[in-house]
Amino acid sequence: MLKGRNAVVTGSTSGIGLGIARALAAQGCGIMLNGFGDGIEDLRAGLAQEFGVTVLYNGADLSKAEECASLIEDAEKRLGSVDILVNNAGIQHVDAVENFPVARWDAVIAINLSSAFHTIRTALPGMKARGWGRLINVASVHGLVASVNKAAYVAAKHGIIGLTKVVALENAENGITCNAICPGWVLTPLVQKQIDARAEAQGVSIADAGRDLLSEKQPSKRFTTPEELGELAVFLSSKAAGNMTGTSLTMDGGWTAQ
Repeated sequence: MLKGRNAVVTGSTSGIGLGIARALAAQGCGIMLNGFGDGIEDLRAGLAQEFGVTVLYNGADLSKAEECASLIEDAEKRLGSVDILVNNAGIQHVDAVENFPVARWDAVIAINLSSAFHTIRTALPGMKARGWGRLINVASVHGLVASVNKAAYVAAKHGIIGLTKVVALENAENGITCNAICPGWVLTPLVQKQIDARAEAQGVSIADAGRDLLSEKQPSKRFTTPEELGELAVFLSSKAAGNMTGTSLTMDGGWTAQ
C-alpha cells in the first residue's frame, strides 16, 4: 500500500512508535527510526531484513528545536523524501501542580508538544512541493480529558490536538492531511513505570496494579496494543483516508465514552 513512501516516526525504538514503524514498514514504507535505548542497530537491521525496506536511524534529541529540524532534513536527504511524519515521542512526570518541578514541566512540553511543531514545520515544504503528505500526531485520551497529577502531559496533549487542527486547516487543499491518534492505556515502558510505582505505593503485585489501573479508566479492561495503533496509522496514511483531516481518533477501550 505504501511502497515508495518514506516515514519518520519519532520515539520509535520501543512501544507505540515501534508498533507504528513496523506497521508502515510492512506496507513497503521506508523508515527513519528515532529514539534511544540498547540494541538500536540490531533493531534497525532486523526491521530492514524482515520487511525488505530501507530503515535508517537518527538519534536526534527532540527537546532541542534544531535537532528536531535536523531529523527531518536528514531523512529528506537519506531517504529522498518525508511523506509520512508520525510524532510519537513523549515523556511523563506525575505530581501535583504546586509540587511540579519547573524543569520537568519544560521537558514534557518540549518533547511532547514543541517537538511536533518543529518537525512539522520542517517537513511541510517538501510535502507541499510533492503535493502529498500524512502528518500523524500521537496524542492521548489526555488530549481530550484530564487526570490528576499530570498537568504537563495533559497540557501538552491538548496542545497537540490544537496543533493538529490548525495544520489540517492550513493544508486542507495541499494534498496533506493531519490527524491525531488518542490512545488510552497502552502497555508501553512509560505506562509500565506508572504501574510499578502504583504497585510499590499500594504494596500489591505488578499484575494487580495493572488491573487496578485499567479498571479505573478503560471499560474494556485490556491494554490497547502498539500493533493496533500501527494499523490505525496505516489507515490514516492510505488513500481511503485522503479526505480525513483535523480529526482526533480514540482507541481507548471506551474511556472517553463515559
